[in-house]
Amino acid sequence: MLSLVELRRATPLLSTLIAGHQVQRIVAPDPMSVVLTVYGPSGSDPAPKRRHIRFSCRPGSARVSQLTAPPRSGTGQAAPNAFTQYLRAHVDGAGIGRIRLRDDDRQLAVQLTTAEAEYELLLSILGPRSNLYLLDAAGKIVSSLRPLQETRPELELGGAWSSPGSRPPTAGSDRFERESDEGLLVAFERKYETVEQSDEAAVLKRRIAKALNKETKALDRKLTKLESSLAEAQEANRLARDGELLKTALPQIKRGDTQVTVPDFETGEPVSIELDPKLNPAENLNRLFKRYHKAVRAVTKAGARQQEVATARAEIEQWNQRFTQLAGGDEAAHDGASNEASGTDGSIAELEAFASQAPIQKLLAKYAPAAAAERAAPGRPIEHKLGKQIVPGRLMPRRYRTAGGLEIWVGRSAAGNDHLSIRLARGKDLFFHLDGAPGSHVILRTNGKIDPSGDAVLDACELAVHFSKQKNASRADVHAVPIANVRKPKGAKPGLVMVHGGKTIHLRRVPQRLKKILESVIDPSESQS
Repeated sequence: MLSLVELRRATPLLSTLIAGHQVQRIVAPDPMSVVLTVYGPSGSDPAPKRRHIRFSCRPGSARVSQLTAPPRSGTGQAAPNAFTQYLRAHVDGAGIGRIRLRDDDRQLAVQLTTAEAEYELLLSILGPRSNLYLLDAAGKIVSSLRPLQETRPELELGGAWSSPGSRPPTAGSDRFERESDEGLLVAFERKYETVEQSDEAAVLKRRIAKALNKETKALDRKLTKLESSLAEAQEANRLARDGELLKTALPQIKRGDTQVTVPDFETGEPVSIELDPKLNPAENLNRLFKRYHKAVRAVTKAGARQQEVATARAEIEQWNQRFTQLAGGDEAAHDGASNEASGTDGSIAELEAFASQAPIQKLLAKYAPAAAAERAAPGRPIEHKLGKQIVPGRLMPRRYRTAGGLEIWVGRSAAGNDHLSIRLARGKDLFFHLDGAPGSHVILRTNGKIDPSGDAVLDACELAVHFSKQKNASRADVHAVPIANVRKPKGAKPGLVMVHGGKTIHLRRVPQRLKKILESVIDPSESQS
């Protein structure tokens, strides 16, 4: 991703290049970036030109850059993402105004003005928390490319955007100092496009390898099972022999016998045949032949199936060999630095061609679908550490610190509420919720204290009301109960819990108290002991 020094250098160049241009086209070439195609004159060149500017918030390669050719639209996507659709609906045709860095940090802001409104496209480069926002004229977030809970959970749609402010920004170094100003933005794209293609190739390679490996093991298991079934052919032969022998012994069998011994036709050796004492001789004979016919059918079916599976196993081995050759060629292409770009391009193209073939497509859909692969890609949702627990970004609660040093955790969704109250809360923590109104689960972390301070309890009550359907009420009844008295009924919908005991607090809202506790929000990257 770009450093602050590189962004400081790029910002005035970008302003010279596209300020005063008009947005003509908005494309999402991948889930982590948006490309604006703009048109107009720039600098000393009065002739209008069309330029393609990428804003990427992909962790590891977040950047603003210039493409030398129009981007492909929606590669691998059924439809543009919600952020791109919002941009098309509100800023298509907008004029580009001031371009600046906000708070001298890696927060690149581009002013977009339409006849109806004014917006700011804000690229925030924060490593794993990078995101692309659209702000309205009042500085409020109207849309974001990545979910806020994965990047800046303290922010919310409709709320004011603010800089992280956790620590002073690090300037970093200029890795493009040898590039001329004229080619800087293109150099950004060239470098990080290579990085992304290499990442995409690695992810696709892992998906293909996983799918082929799982199918190979599945076919091997089937063959083993079928071989066991074929081994039952001997059992069928034994049942046929016992049936023929039993015919000769029917006169000497009585109901209640558990076995009969008959000499073998060929060897003369005695053969013991088990009987069901509940059946008469004829019924025992019928039972034995039924078992024989069932065994014969199983053997016949297994033989045909074995041939089918063996053929499939041979085919998958051929695919494995082709893929091994392809993967080996990819690794060889990266042996020398001079071949890095061409090797990466060839690799991803070859891998995509291999993956596009019908048998491989089917295996990928079965064993390694793209949705699962995205979790392993560089843009995967981030995780946070809370004590000894690792919490997925989508389930991470909002955290606030009281004046007494306790923490208050607030669920963000139905699933997040469940995770908070059932998995994260413990010990003597207190659970807060409104009587008769839906809202977020709120947990006061007591650190083992039996009687937390009244101020901490009131802070938790304020948050319970604020994150509920009654957020504008001046008074509210908030129920507080020990977390030990909270349980999740079996089969209950997400977010629904049952409580018993506790007490009701009649809260008179104090705006100053709410403001103070909201301002005490804890950065999600800060771990909790």
